[in-house]
This record gives sequence, C-alpha cells and structure tokens, in this order.
Amino acid sequence: MIGDWIPSLLGGLGVSLKLTALSLGLGLPLGLLLALGAASTRRGLRAVVIGLVELGRGTPALVMLQIVYFGLPAGGLTFSAFISAGISLALTTGAYTSEIIRGGLQAVPQGELEASSALGINHRDTLRFIVIPQGLRVALPALLGFSITIFQATSLVYSIAVPELLGKAYSIGSETFQYLSVLFLAGLMYAAITIPGSWLSGRVEHRLSRHV
Repeated sequence: MIGDWIPSLLGGLGVSLKLTALSLGLGLPLGLLLALGAASTRRGLRAVVIGLVELGRGTPALVMLQIVYFGLPAGGLTFSAFISAGISLALTTGAYTSEIIRGGLQAVPQGELEASSALGINHRDTLRFIVIPQGLRVALPALLGFSITIFQATSLVYSIAVPELLGKAYSIGSETFQYLSVLFLAGLMYAAITIPGSWLSGRVEHRLSRHV
C-alpha cells in the first residue's frame, strides 16, 4: 500500500521544489535590493526600507500567505494558489535575506572601498564589481541555510490547497485514515532534501572560511 502512495507524494515533492525555486528566484533579488536600500545614505529611503523589512520579518509566513491569497483578490488582483504561495514566500524570503545580505555587504573590508575610491571608480561600479560580489560570497552559507528553511515553509501552502508534499500526504491520509504512516513517509522525503542541503551548506561555509 505504501508503494501506491509514493508516486503521489513524489509529485507533491516536485511541487514543493518548484515553489521553493520560485520563492528564492523572486525573493533573493528582492533581498538584495532591500539590503542596498537599508544601507543607503538617504535617511528617508533607509527608514522606509528598514520599516518594510521589519514588517516582513515580524509577519509569520502563514499570515503573509493568507494576506496574499485572500487579500490581493479583494484589491482586484487574482492569482492562482501556486503563484500566490510563491509571492508570499518570496516576500518573506526578501525580508529575511535582506539582513543576511546586508551583513555580507558590511563585511567587505573598508580598505577595498578606499582603494576603489582612490582609483576613481564611481559608487555604482564599486557596488557592482567589488561590494556585491564579495558580500554575496560572505552571505552564501547563510543564504543556503535559509533556502532549506523556505523549502520546509512550503508545507504551509497546503492551507490554500496547493498540492505540495504535505497537501498530498493529508489527501492520502483522508482517504486511507493512515495519517501516521503517510506523514512519516512525507517526513522522510523532506529529510531527504534538507539533510543533504544542510551538509552542503556546512561544506560551503567550511570551504569559504579557509580563505578568511
């Protein structure tokens, strides 16, 4: 019987991975923009960005999901459940990764910024070619770790009927009443992604730290 569940659960796992990719694809660039805004010398812009970041970090992912799925249609915008889930998780990703990225950007040695200024490199090119590449390199291990968290957070989207892994598991459980078995199997599938992901994150952090 368990063998009959696996194709459906694997299909749900595929949806979870696609949703993770969408969330990170939208959320990481947003996080970079927010990090740059939070580090801006313009007080007004910095205050607005920091306020948005704190609001995003203070709002639980499940609440953000409900706001996007039920709130945007009330404002005239209608998206599928999958897209709504991707947008909500991307907003959460952007808020949290902005602080990770900002920490990486601030870790760039001040001497390199002074050297670029002495060479006559303008501020925009300094960001593009010096600060952002090095800052993202410093932030990479933490960003990989957060990617695992977002993958786990995709389990929340079953609440708006997205057929991801947990949603498939609940569907099977409602038909067979064997919730413990099917949820345990779903948990093993989550672990099959998160454990290697955590190992990879640790390896990347170890390799990068050798050059510090």
